[in-house]
Amino acid sequence: MDESESSNSNTRNSSGLSGIFVFVWDFLKVIIIALAIILPVRYFLFQPFIVSGSSMEPNFSHGEYLIIDEISYRFQDPTRGDVVVLRFPKDRKQFFIKRIVGLPGETVTIDNGRVTIKNKQHPQGEVLEEKYLPNQGLTFPHNTSLVGGKKSLTLGADEYLVLGDNRLASSDSRDWGILERKDMIGKVFIRVLPLTEFEHFKTPAYSF
Repeated sequence: MDESESSNSNTRNSSGLSGIFVFVWDFLKVIIIALAIILPVRYFLFQPFIVSGSSMEPNFSHGEYLIIDEISYRFQDPTRGDVVVLRFPKDRKQFFIKRIVGLPGETVTIDNGRVTIKNKQHPQGEVLEEKYLPNQGLTFPHNTSLVGGKKSLTLGADEYLVLGDNRLASSDSRDWGILERKDMIGKVFIRVLPLTEFEHFKTPAYSF
């Protein structure tokens, strides 16, 4: 092999290594950029949640795949009617999905199947009309001795009362009391799966 052949061989090898390096570097750049975008979104803005159980039926069913908005509550207060994912106050390793019914400073009364809200705007109390429930009048205390009876909770600062939409089969504030704001992860933003039920959720309107 003469010097020209050796030189050409070295050039081809160098060119091949350079091409591999460029390919690997481009591939790594794509991964780095993707992680820079996905990780903050995943851990600070939005995250997935899969519904487990029947406590939110018929509006949310077992196995549905939801996207949770984690950022809104950093800039605004939770609102009545928001459906939130929360850490179970008695075991923060567990995650529940419930609807906000009572807000800080309010007294929430469950009486004969209905929910009444007493606040500054309604000092005498106002019955909550929950149009998202297929059957009104099915909210009772879970203590069997109080079914058809009455139960009240007064909420302090940063305290909320949450209930499942399936009022006859939900472990919620009627059982374990108030929910502190710090235990809220975020509110339901989008239902992704099943695709036939794809939906962007908005906070329902109330009559007061």
